Amino acid sequence: MAGTIPQDFIDQLLARVDIVDVIGARVPLKKTGREFSACCPFHTEKTPSFTVSPVKQFYHCFGCGQHGTAIGFLMAYDRLSFPEAVEELARQIGLEVPHEEGPERRGPDPQPIYDTLEQAARHYQQQLRRHPEARRAVDYLKRRGLSGETAGAFGLGYAPPGWDNLLTALGSDEAAVKRLDLAGLLAEGSGGKRYDRFRDRVMFPIRDGRGRVIGFGGRVLGDAKPKYLNSPETPVFHKGRELYGLYEAKRVPGTIERLIVVEGYMDVIALAQHGIRNAVATLGTATTSEHLDRLFKTAPEVVFCFDGDRAGREAAWKALNATLPQLREGREARFLFLPEGEDPDTLVRKEGAEAFSARVRQAQPLSEFLYARLAAGLDVTTLDGRARLASKAKPMLAQLPPGPFRELMQQRLTELTGVAAASPPRRPAPSPERRTAMGTIPPDRRAIALLLRQPAVVRHPDLPPGWRDAPLPEVGLLVQLVDLAAARPDIPPAALIDRWEDPQVRQHLNAVQALRLDLIEDDIPEHFVGALRRLAELARRAEVERLLRKNDLSSLTDDEKARLREIWRDRHTADETGI
Repeated sequence: MAGTIPQDFIDQLLARVDIVDVIGARVPLKKTGREFSACCPFHTEKTPSFTVSPVKQFYHCFGCGQHGTAIGFLMAYDRLSFPEAVEELARQIGLEVPHEEGPERRGPDPQPIYDTLEQAARHYQQQLRRHPEARRAVDYLKRRGLSGETAGAFGLGYAPPGWDNLLTALGSDEAAVKRLDLAGLLAEGSGGKRYDRFRDRVMFPIRDGRGRVIGFGGRVLGDAKPKYLNSPETPVFHKGRELYGLYEAKRVPGTIERLIVVEGYMDVIALAQHGIRNAVATLGTATTSEHLDRLFKTAPEVVFCFDGDRAGREAAWKALNATLPQLREGREARFLFLPEGEDPDTLVRKEGAEAFSARVRQAQPLSEFLYARLAAGLDVTTLDGRARLASKAKPMLAQLPPGPFRELMQQRLTELTGVAAASPPRRPAPSPERRTAMGTIPPDRRAIALLLRQPAVVRHPDLPPGWRDAPLPEVGLLVQLVDLAAARPDIPPAALIDRWEDPQVRQHLNAVQALRLDLIEDDIPEHFVGALRRLAELARRAEVERLLRKNDLSSLTDDEKARLREIWRDRHTADETGI
């Protein structure tokens, strides 16, 4: 749960915001009894199945299953990270987000670098409008088919010719010059003299997930090399992590079903000009696992768009290898290879948005590309050819996470080669307790669900002892939630979820809270105590089994024998009283 934002602040934030206001500002809500309803913003429907509870500070869609708190809604609807969603909520109610010192906060405050980059972006935009040489940049953008509206949406600018235009405008003193240097906006000559890194170039600001400028790309207008120049690595800019155009794509209303990964700035912008606003580009690097993590958090399907030449196919193969470990259930990757001599910019201008979108929809699935590439040059009609194909494929399939896609890929390999894929290790049989819980909610999860509805249940006077040692998988999480609720009697249910930095824990708790228990509020404490009693009984059984697994009872220590008698006595008492 540790993070750079103090947990007490997140609790305070959730106590002060109203989820109805947060969602109502983005989705038209209608009062229906004690709750609010609307057509779900995450899927298409005609009859409202999306509900918002002001009491629970929780939303849930009975159609698509989306659910969560105010922070979770901003993460899903505005496509923000957890810290970004906290920042946005805090901004709405006028709070400053504090940060705890920790490993991720060591070193100088990066805010002055962000401020300098933002000033530089405004400077370049002004030069595009006012500088005497700007006509060349404007003509270039018009030749590429861009409108002023599109150029404005992406914040395009112009770095005029000259060695010190930016340095003169923003480097008012040595401290300002140092900030320009830290922001990657200056270069240094052989004599130690600093000068503008970007000169006589159309400028493309690169934004992070919060819309902050973190770097630039520049396209030269003259004959200088390289044609495209990116900012160097800085404290706020890391090429292997950032994607050009992702911020702009996430600003488009509605759900992003697919992201198209292209190779250049102008490809992203030209597609946006034609209404295809879900394209992003890597920044002169191969696709990394960090890129893929950000891509798949935004959309379930990623289409890699490359030139059809040898270099494009090699880049696609590298992207495929990076993608394999990321293909968990619900994720899909495809590959689109363009005709020779074309790129997305030229092709969409030539054939239009609908034809280009049709190409994207018909892109080659990863499975087809993988097996076609591995089989290239092999005669799979022979035993040797099929054996070589199997040998090349197996280590790649081993990178896939366990799940249906991996099983289908192994099945396809068997079809192609006749070599059966190794069977995955068998899962151990569920314990009798888990088997008897099939079709019902196990007591550990039931207790969590009840606690998330009514945190005050932890103050019930009849909570049984011993339940913390129950051998069920979610007891550890339940222990932390109980201790948290006991320490904070006034904690709202939403804060029990959103104080967790780990997205998997938050997702799990949101799913547990969404379980339908069909209980009235007055019944929750009784059922919570009952769930803990069941856990305590399971803990006693587990301890008895552990003690009896000794070779014989004589090998027990005196303390263990006393403990065994105590458990049996307690069990007998419980049987007599019906507890």
